[in-house]
Amino acid sequence: MDIAGVSMALAQINTKTDVGTALLSKAMDNNESMAAGLIDMIDRSAMERSVNPAIGGNIDYSV
Repeated sequence: MDIAGVSMALAQINTKTDVGTALLSKAMDNNESMAAGLIDMIDRSAMERSVNPAIGGNIDYSV
């Protein structure tokens, strides 16, 4: 194999690695954002229960 071929193969591998790393970073940022939203929803739910403890505590099956 010639040096030019090896150089091209290494450049492709580096490019694929860089793209994979960028995609993983975006996925991690997206997951972090979704987790923050979930935590916010849980906090709002806890706040609602502290203000109105009777709401959402029981299910009426008689309907």
